[in-house]
Amino acid sequence: MGRMTSVEAVPAALYVRIKDELRTAILNGDLKPYDRLPSESSLRERFSVSRITVRQALGELHKEGLIFTIHGKGSFVSKPKTDQSLTRLQGFAEAMAEAGHEIHNQLLGLEEVPADAQVAERLALAPGSPVTEIRRLRFLNRVPISVDITYVPVEIGQKLAKADLATRDIFLIIENDLGIPLGNADLAIEATAADDELAGRMKIMRGAPLLRIERLTYTADGQPLDFEYLFYRGDAFRYRLTMSRQAGGAPAVQPVEAAAGHMAG
Repeated sequence: MGRMTSVEAVPAALYVRIKDELRTAILNGDLKPYDRLPSESSLRERFSVSRITVRQALGELHKEGLIFTIHGKGSFVSKPKTDQSLTRLQGFAEAMAEAGHEIHNQLLGLEEVPADAQVAERLALAPGSPVTEIRRLRFLNRVPISVDITYVPVEIGQKLAKADLATRDIFLIIENDLGIPLGNADLAIEATAADDELAGRMKIMRGAPLLRIERLTYTADGQPLDFEYLFYRGDAFRYRLTMSRQAGGAPAVQPVEAAAGHMAG
């Protein structure tokens, strides 16, 4: 780890200087992925500042995705991000496996349930119609990355129940095993906070930021087939889009960046 020097006591700029020095050490490689940052007390002593100032500097680094925090253990340098392109409709495992990452799923539940109003509307069914609900905890390089809740018509769900959902994407099973070609998907994305269940599953703190994604996937002939709620860790995914100002120009979508920040537990 590179040597860090103290800064002059200029209150309004102290947290910025601490942040910049740590940031430079991370970007230069002096602090490597999963390296533990100096403790808050060590930084307070080194820079002769208050706890609030140190926490403000660390908070800024956390917002940039450069560090992550494990409660009771300290702050650590985040792992470099991996990419998933949004220019293709792919399942998570399909995309990550192509990039050489280790993917596996833990099946949390698979059962037949009555469709609520939203699920029924998305799948073009009558409210209360039976659908199959599939809940999975997904791991990227052995780190829990997301909780996926999938709804499909029961005739599809009965076939998926016989498949290997621990190692295979539902998209690939539908296309390769069931012979149903997929077409396009509609996505809605919003920020949310981890409740107790999601936090426990993904080994993060309650209230930690998550991306909540609703995805409705259609068959190649335009029939709604697969409706999902996807909860991704906020330190794991970032979407980037390049948009044209020209009338009628379609947005050019840049890769999604996925970082499996190392979390203990």
